[in-house]
Amino acid sequence: MKIHKGDEVLVIAGKFRGERAVVEEARPQSDRVVLDGLNIAKRHTKQTGAMMQAGIIDKLMPLHVSNVALWCDAHKGPAKIGYRDADGAKVRVCRKCGEVL
Repeated sequence: MKIHKGDEVLVIAGKFRGERAVVEEARPQSDRVVLDGLNIAKRHTKQTGAMMQAGIIDKLMPLHVSNVALWCDAHKGPAKIGYRDADGAKVRVCRKCGEVL
């Protein structure tokens, strides 16, 4: 998966199309990402032990990785990601402007 935790992304499809957010969690096994402040669902929970509070809680739900694109600050837009070898290290680059992401 080309999108990692801490990346700034643009949502390109779905209910939150056009919104920018930071990736809180990446789940490569299911090709999903959890974005900070987007796609929040209400969940009704029971108390389990003394730690978990009962009631209605807000839970961040994952989005599929195909619905987001990495944000490139160089050209201020969504970026397709390519790879380049820089000093023996594999780095991600924007395929539009060539900037290292």
